[in-house]
Amino acid sequence: MRYISTLREGERINDIYLVKSKQSALTKSGKPYDNVILQDKTGTLDSKIWDPGSVGIEEFEAFDYVAITGDITSFQGNLQCSIKRARKVSEGEYDQMDYLPVSEYDVVAMYNELRNIIATIKNPYLSQLLHKFFDDEDFEKRFKFHSAAKSVHHGFVGGLLEHTLSVTQNCDYFTRHYKVLNRDLLLTAAMFHDVGKLKELSTFPENDYTDAGQLLGHIMIGAEWIGDEIKNIDGFPVVLANELKHCILAHHGELEYGSPKKPALIEALALSFADNIDAKMETFKEIISSVPENNLEWQGFNRFMDTNLRRTSISRSEITSSSTGRV
Repeated sequence: MRYISTLREGERINDIYLVKSKQSALTKSGKPYDNVILQDKTGTLDSKIWDPGSVGIEEFEAFDYVAITGDITSFQGNLQCSIKRARKVSEGEYDQMDYLPVSEYDVVAMYNELRNIIATIKNPYLSQLLHKFFDDEDFEKRFKFHSAAKSVHHGFVGGLLEHTLSVTQNCDYFTRHYKVLNRDLLLTAAMFHDVGKLKELSTFPENDYTDAGQLLGHIMIGAEWIGDEIKNIDGFPVVLANELKHCILAHHGELEYGSPKKPALIEALALSFADNIDAKMETFKEIISSVPENNLEWQGFNRFMDTNLRRTSISRSEITSSSTGRV
C-alpha cells in the first residue's frame, strides 16, 4: 500500500485507509461537504469530500476502513486529499497493523522480558499476584496491544508494554545502586503502575478515554483493580497490600500531576522517578523524531517539556552502541 508519509502533491491514490474522523460542514456558499482525516501507521492526511452525494461515495463512519480514490493536492503548505470515490471495506481486505502507530520494539520479546523479571520476584504473595495477571491469556493480549496514553508519550500499539518494561528496568537499576530499596515491592509496583490504563483508555483504533477513565483515571482504577485481586489471595499481608497500592497511587510524584498521594515510601519515590524519566525521554524523542538529524534549529517552546528544545549537535549515526533494542 501507499503509506501517507510517501504521498506527494499531484499523485492519485487508490488504497485503503483508516478513517480517524469524519465531520459534515458547509462551504462559505452553503454547499455541504465532508471533512475526513485518513490515517495509517505513518501519519494522518486531511481530506475532503466536496460532493458527498455523488456516485461512488458510499456511506462510512469514523474508525471504518475505507477504500479511497483521490487526488493529492496542497493547501496552505500541507498535503490534502480530494476524495473522488470511497467504499467501506470488510475484514480480511486489510491488515490492521498497517494503520496503527506501533512500538519500534518486538512486543513478544518485551513481554517475555517482563516474564523473566517476574520469575525473579521472591516474595510469594507478590509473585502470585503478578502471575495472576501476566499469565492470563486475555490480559496478555490486551497488554501487548494497548497504548500508554492518548497522546504525549507511548501513544501507540505496544506503548503500555514498552513503557512498563522500561520503567521496571529503570527500577531494577535503582535497586542495584540503592541497596535500601525493597526490590520485590518496587519491581512489582513498576509492573502494575499503569495497569489501570487498560480500563482508562479504549483500545485502538479509538484510543480515547472511557467513562471510567474520565471519572476515575488510571491511578485510581489500577489501585482498586490490584486491591480487588489481592483479596483473592489467601493470607496476603495487609501491610504489604497497602504499601503496593500506595506505590501505585503515588507514582506521579506530586498532587498537581494527578497522584492522590505523595510518595511516603522510598520505593514509591523511586517509582515516581523511574516513571517520570521514561515518560520525559519518550516525549522528547517523539518531539524530535520528525526533525532531521542535521537540523539544529530551536523547535520552539513545548508545553509538555516546559522549555524550548532542539536536537543535539552529535547525530545518532555518530554514536556507537552495543544496544540493539529495548530488551
